[in-house]
Amino acid sequence: MTSATLLKLDSVSVHYGGIKALKAVSLEVRPGEIVSLIGANGAGKTSCLRAISGLIKTSGTISFAGQDLRKKDAAQRVQLGLSHSPEGRMVLAGQSVEDNLKLGAWVHRRDAEGCRRSLEEIFAMFPRLQERRDQSAGTLSGGEQQMLAIGRALMARPKLLLLDEPSLGLAPIIVAEIFDRMRIMNEQGMAMLLVEQNAHLALKLAQRAYVLESGQIVLQGDAQTLLKDDRVRAAYLGPVARQQRFQSPT
Repeated sequence: MTSATLLKLDSVSVHYGGIKALKAVSLEVRPGEIVSLIGANGAGKTSCLRAISGLIKTSGTISFAGQDLRKKDAAQRVQLGLSHSPEGRMVLAGQSVEDNLKLGAWVHRRDAEGCRRSLEEIFAMFPRLQERRDQSAGTLSGGEQQMLAIGRALMARPKLLLLDEPSLGLAPIIVAEIFDRMRIMNEQGMAMLLVEQNAHLALKLAQRAYVLESGQIVLQGDAQTLLKDDRVRAAYLGPVARQQRFQSPT
């Protein structure tokens, strides 16, 4: 991992009508690292990922791999190396597993051999998908659909993978399997920005983290340090997580 910046947000804000979902958010992701974004429901985590991938309008500056993204649409951002695995998986239920994966490689559609290799890599990473390659995506289990959503995002050969709630609604054994695959991908050099409801898992996996509350970054730092922070433990890691406003240290 280098100290260079792969993704940088500078004072990024998002409005839905009169509602401010993000308020001057600044963060960065470096090559080869996992950064976790944690916070309560409604804190703005999904809006942050959607802003990065170009799905919603923003103010402020987002740069990726040295390029200003303000004039890049969502498809152009994928071409630059940003790939988004969304909350809720959003697989095409009536299409086969293989067709869902191939759609993820749309930006590389002219490179047939490269797409074939990417497909085989995904099947090696998630053997269940290979077993079900001709099966309709809508008939898969929740865990298998999550594997498919991640695999589809990886088919674009990203430099940075945006992951939104990969553990949501899944059994612990499946969550462990998916997070293990994420760890291996990171060891192989994949950078990730992870939004995850399970703050303990997210902080254990990540190198750095940011805490969002009411659309603002209220805490940031080394993930292992935040894992031991009393404020984070009280709000997100206790037996009954209490969603409370952080006060800046004096």
